[in-house]
Amino acid sequence: MKNPLLDSAVSRAGCAVATGVGLLLGVRLSTGRIRTRGDLIVCSGLPRWAFGRGGTCIGRVYLTRDNDGDDVLDHESVHVEQWQKYGMLMPILYAIAGRDASTNRFEIEAGLEKGGYR
Repeated sequence: MKNPLLDSAVSRAGCAVATGVGLLLGVRLSTGRIRTRGDLIVCSGLPRWAFGRGGTCIGRVYLTRDNDGDDVLDHESVHVEQWQKYGMLMPILYAIAGRDASTNRFEIEAGLEKGGYR
């Protein structure tokens, strides 16, 4: 039996809610360009306290100051797919996976090198 919470209408609804939160933060705090790249919405020019490391993906929204090169956006696009698959479970599963990118399965799947971890 397929899990109704994973890669389903429920998970996609969770991704949509997270995207709304990301847009609320990104649009309000952005002093830079807001653009789309495929399914990814990139909000740049944010203050450094508004995201982790070089940027943070919340639903389909990537929050960053200026870390938005092609490789990084490829990496963040994989996180969008993860959000669509796991929905609101994503932050919990990500936290359980740990802060060390070299052992975090979500960062590994998104590509450590493209994410700037190597």
